Amino acid sequence: MTHISNCILTSLLLAAGSALAQSTNQGAATSAVAADTVETEKSEAEVRKVDLNAGKITLKHGAIKNLDMPPMSMVFQVKDPALLGQIKAGDKVRFTADKINGAYTVLTLESTPK
Repeated sequence: MTHISNCILTSLLLAAGSALAQSTNQGAATSAVAADTVETEKSEAEVRKVDLNAGKITLKHGAIKNLDMPPMSMVFQVKDPALLGQIKAGDKVRFTADKINGAYTVLTLESTPK
């Protein structure tokens, strides 16, 4: 009888361990997906300079919450230089930015009505 009890106990422990591991892996995957799908809040700015050749834009911007950055003027890389095609100095814009490979980079950029 002891052998059967040990087999049952071992089976229960293995099943519990497997369920715990599976639960932990699903939780980690859910956290990773949630982090990737969080939408970055748009910030307001005034365009100071557009450098099409370098793919950069100088913005006088408000706070950028996801970067914990206060309002200031600074130069950003632009992820897609095509975004700069319809923008000029003096335009009011809304944008999202993030730090990519150590560089502050504009991800989205749109003109706002004057």
